Amino acid sequence: MGVSVKMGKTEKTVALSKRLQMLADMVSPGSRVADVGCDHGFLPIYLVQTGKCPGCLAMDVRNGPLSGAEEHIASFGLGEYIATRLSDGLSAYRQGEAQTLVCSGMGGRLMERILAEGGEKSRSFSELILQPQSEIPEFRRFLRKEGFAVIQEEAVYEEGKYYFAMKAVFRGKEPLGQQGAFPETGQETEELYDRYGKRLLSDRHPVLKQYLISRRQAVEGILEQLRQKDTGKSEARQRELSREKACLESALGLFAEDC
Repeated sequence: MGVSVKMGKTEKTVALSKRLQMLADMVSPGSRVADVGCDHGFLPIYLVQTGKCPGCLAMDVRNGPLSGAEEHIASFGLGEYIATRLSDGLSAYRQGEAQTLVCSGMGGRLMERILAEGGEKSRSFSELILQPQSEIPEFRRFLRKEGFAVIQEEAVYEEGKYYFAMKAVFRGKEPLGQQGAFPETGQETEELYDRYGKRLLSDRHPVLKQYLISRRQAVEGILEQLRQKDTGKSEARQRELSREKACLESALGLFAEDC
């Protein structure tokens, strides 16, 4: 679950996991938040309890987590400020109810579907705080194609896992033929941006560097095992991993420039 409850003298306060705290820190103060996939509801509770947001809408596609969220919200006495709603993505959301969309803790493909099916609802938010758990390079390309610009990226390491989050705003789709491209860069640099995040690389984010080093070590280990095999499938996987290793080396080279 990743969240603990601390008892104060007069009230209890929620303490978020590093992953959820990263998301909370990215939310603009004063905005109303729609949390899609709210799970147990701790992020909306924190945002309202700390005064960062005046109200939130906690939504989940499953009855179980939503019921748990409702219980937690009630236990903190925040039912007046946090509404709950059973919703598959943004299907039950009414445009204009919130300024910030938070979508996290799910695969990139599912997140793509939620934003695509949301249509104008997705594009109406002032900001989107997104934390895909998988298919991250593909998800970054999807955002560009759909006209969303990533203006901030963060990363944390928690309990043996790396989590990457991004804040995006809708700026309109690019003309056909320019979608998904960084005009100021070459193809290799664009691939690095998609794999690891343009802003994380530009900021020389320490958690990203830690991830790159760890991932390079893992890739080298897998390659060594595959070289002992002699199958077509193994060779194809070796080429794929060799390409990834080259990208990892290039990304780490950007960090070396600051040394």
